Amino acid sequence: MKHFTTEEWIDFSNQVLSSGKQHEMEMHLEQGCKRCSKALSLWRHVRQAAETEANYQPPESAVRIAKAAFAGSHLGRSGKRAGTLAELLFDSFLRPAAAGARSVTTGTRQMLYRAEPYQVDVTIENKPGVNRIVVTGQLQDSRHPDVPCRDIPVMISNLRGNVVQTLTNEFGEFREEIKYSGDLELVFTGADDKPVIISLRDALGNLPGRS
Repeated sequence: MKHFTTEEWIDFSNQVLSSGKQHEMEMHLEQGCKRCSKALSLWRHVRQAAETEANYQPPESAVRIAKAAFAGSHLGRSGKRAGTLAELLFDSFLRPAAAGARSVTTGTRQMLYRAEPYQVDVTIENKPGVNRIVVTGQLQDSRHPDVPCRDIPVMISNLRGNVVQTLTNEFGEFREEIKYSGDLELVFTGADDKPVIISLRDALGNLPGRS
């Protein structure tokens, strides 16, 4: 029994064959060729998957955050930044050490940022025993301090390909873990739907055992 090639079954599933060729292959299937029926089934599934993928549209908020994260990372340095950098108000790493005290890294860093209309509390903690950190934060709307900033999309990246996406809870808080690379970036939606970027190099300093 003559069998048809993979390329021919791809063309058959895409319906781009001449009527004569298509009729010939249909007759072949009617003769009960299991090998060719299996090949046709495979390429029909591939075509259906491609059609489904083409129709998928991610949420606009996710697209904005992804674009901002790319623009803020080392991958997008050649272009303009698409987001706004948050203003640092407080950083526990910048507090003067007590007189006579040795400089040590505690494995925890606390920061406060302003990015209209939000004030953003961020805490970064080393997770002992594993190469991961815990990132905790809270968004507060300075215009409406009594109204929780819930369901705000937040993207956390270590700028090495690891990305975590989350939403603020009913109190405007978020908490996630991510692999520690040294660097850290947070992106969320600010005023006028513009992405806001918090970017940190050497996020927890020279922790013991970190490279």
